[in-house]
Amino acid sequence: MTLNRNQIIMLGVSLIVLLVIAAGAGYYFANGGQHGESSAGTQDGSGKEVLYYYDPMFPQQQFDKPGKSPFMDMQLVPKYAGEDSGEESPGVSIDPAIVQNLGIRTAEATVGRIESSLAVTGTIEFNERDVAIVEARSGGFVQRTYNRAPSDLVSAGAPIADVLVPDWGGAQAEYIALARSGNTEFANAAKARMRLLGMPDSLIRRVVRTGKPHSVYTISTPISGAIQSLNVRQGMTLMQGQPLAEVNGIGTVWLNAAIPEARARDVRAGQSAIAQLQSFPGIEFTGKVIAILPTAETDSRTLTARIELANKGGRLRPGMFASVSFADASSPTILVPSEAIIETGARTLVMLSNDKGRYRPAEVRIGREGGGQTEILAGLSPGEKVIVSGQFLVDSEASLSGIKVRPIDGEQTSVPTKTKKGYQAFGRIEAIKSGTVTLSHEPVKALNWPAMTMDFKLSKPSLVRGFKKGDRIRFRFEQTGSGAVVKSISLREAKQ
Repeated sequence: MTLNRNQIIMLGVSLIVLLVIAAGAGYYFANGGQHGESSAGTQDGSGKEVLYYYDPMFPQQQFDKPGKSPFMDMQLVPKYAGEDSGEESPGVSIDPAIVQNLGIRTAEATVGRIESSLAVTGTIEFNERDVAIVEARSGGFVQRTYNRAPSDLVSAGAPIADVLVPDWGGAQAEYIALARSGNTEFANAAKARMRLLGMPDSLIRRVVRTGKPHSVYTISTPISGAIQSLNVRQGMTLMQGQPLAEVNGIGTVWLNAAIPEARARDVRAGQSAIAQLQSFPGIEFTGKVIAILPTAETDSRTLTARIELANKGGRLRPGMFASVSFADASSPTILVPSEAIIETGARTLVMLSNDKGRYRPAEVRIGREGGGQTEILAGLSPGEKVIVSGQFLVDSEASLSGIKVRPIDGEQTSVPTKTKKGYQAFGRIEAIKSGTVTLSHEPVKALNWPAMTMDFKLSKPSLVRGFKKGDRIRFRFEQTGSGAVVKSISLREAKQ
């Protein structure tokens, strides 16, 4: 049968229609005969355009259709168009249901101190500032000693030796003669001469009281303590100023603690310390760091912190070993839970969370870590929220979405400001240093800060010109990526 041109065209159209109907039926039955299933580039039940579907645990893998994830036993999540548009604050948006399913938790950056965990060892030593040198006041002869020996413990006033000083006899006889003559003026001059010859006041009073010369006097220790050296023997001849003994007091002792060089910033003069010794289990000896010695031990790479301890009853003996722990001496700083920190190798990040359910990575500079908290030296402000659980998944999603990392010096917009010019507070100057000032300030309600003492940077060094420690002031400061910066200072008006 021969077909004309029109018949051929009609047959072709019929075939195309049949093919379209067959394709539609095949898609219908392939999807279970259900309507409403959306694919990439279409709309789902929410009316939003779906770009693709993904597994939150593997956000880098994209799927064209909904369904179960091939990686996890969970439904794929739609990625909607316009979620990361520039009309909203920068960040990636995640459905609240997904946030709950993934167990994402957040925490606020707060102001506080890192709990100190520094525990070291130290050795008890003599207090080298509590030393007395016993010398001969004048040349003479040792008539008697009192059986003392090095390392003996003696009390103040304990006798060391009896010394005969022949040169004192003439001066004493002269005074006695003048006193008996009734010439008070010359007698007083003779008494002053005896004192210049080195006679102790106790011996002069004895001559005045008895009216007889006494050329033998007893040398005694001026303080209580341990005899470190003893250089006097019966019958020996003494020269004026010759050292006879050295006595070291034991009322206080030094505890020299070895501080690792890497932890040197955790210890400072004036800081409290607690010592424990095996000799006295359950007893704590509290002292204070009086100095950080200026040299380091090259072999052990340690610094020496000198701690002064009260030694009631002389229980602490030089040479004893002690375990030492230090009270926290750090200044208040911004803290976040350590689990919120993301170390990439090239930089350190946290995932910020705002009240609109958007998340954005921010670069930070961290300090010490302790007690589950990490210091934030720059990059965050108090009150900003960070993700502490699930942050790696959110960071992956932000990377896929092209969300830029907020730099350390970037603006922090999540902390409400009290005024357009910053925050105002009252305080007291505790110390003035180069470029910084230490202030004890009243609570700052706008930042939820309690009353505390902390360091503030100065926008200009000239701000503190004319001020001194103890001045009560009104000051204005701003929060920046590198911390609180004082912008102005004035003396606080006296209360009426």
